[in-house]
Amino acid sequence: MSALTTRLSPGAAAAATAVANDRPVPGQIGGRQKAAIIVRLLLAVGDQVPLRDLPDHLQAALTEQIGRMRVVDRATLDAVVEEFLALLDSIGLSFPGGIDGALQMLDGQISATAAGRLKRLSGASSKADPWDRIAALESEKLLPVLAEESAEVGAVMLSKIAVSRAAELLGKLPGERARHIAYAMGQTGEIDPETVRRIGLSLAVQLESRPLRAFEAEPHERIGAILNVSPATTRDEVLSGLAEADQGLAERVRKSIFTFADIAERIEGRDISRVIRGVEQAALVNALAGARTGADAASAEFILANMSQRMAATLRDEMAERGKVREKDAEAAMTSIVSAVRTLVDAGELVLRMTADAEED
Repeated sequence: MSALTTRLSPGAAAAATAVANDRPVPGQIGGRQKAAIIVRLLLAVGDQVPLRDLPDHLQAALTEQIGRMRVVDRATLDAVVEEFLALLDSIGLSFPGGIDGALQMLDGQISATAAGRLKRLSGASSKADPWDRIAALESEKLLPVLAEESAEVGAVMLSKIAVSRAAELLGKLPGERARHIAYAMGQTGEIDPETVRRIGLSLAVQLESRPLRAFEAEPHERIGAILNVSPATTRDEVLSGLAEADQGLAERVRKSIFTFADIAERIEGRDISRVIRGVEQAALVNALAGARTGADAASAEFILANMSQRMAATLRDEMAERGKVREKDAEAAMTSIVSAVRTLVDAGELVLRMTADAEED
């Protein structure tokens, strides 16, 4: 029997399919009984059977069947297992089942417009769990729901997502709003599952029906990314012009900019070794030697203080030999260090600290 259960282990999903189809098979027991035997065996050997992916009525039918059964003799068990394995061996190709599964399989293969339309269609499916889709959305998309919908709806949403996400979202709300939602959560004890599901369906349709955007990043983030690698004079001129036209936009852009001068304030000392690993030593020497005053000089000292003493001594010697660095060369070298930081941040390998101004906001 151990050999049979070993062969069954990869077949948990196929077992769910067999239950869903309730295939009539030859023999003295019915297809649903055989499916119950297979599921019971899989659970006995520790497999997770994805029965929750089946329609509710099939889940109920299988549960009732398992509840009616008592003992199965070894000969019947062996026969059912061999028959089920033969069924698995005869399957040449399987599909995910449902629009949600198809969308996951075709992610990146179909247009965003088509995917959005299909997601809205899947929201009306009685099988789909809308809360799974909602929980997968970015926090920035969920915050407007908490800010604009009723406290009761917000309370249901926070109750259905992971505790860590709920804490993150609650912390981003104004204090009074957060208190109202927390109080509403205390009143959700008697809410029935169908109401929770309907709220989820409504929110999923609302969130997924928002117009598609041509750019993933916000406008101020895109402007800031360009100014990050622009010459300082260009950056200052653009920020000055933005401040005259739209002070709010200028402030958002300013906060999204990361320059060499921000290194000491926004990077942890332990991360410096990873940053400089992606920078040529000649550029590193030019940047450190060219950072003579103010925040640039502070960042240069911060970099030197957070590397090995031997490497710092070597760089200081090279800086002394290099002498005065042209402003243009120093700025290009600083930009290469900033680019190395941005590469690590975009790859998720480095997290920038918040500035004091951003924390106050």
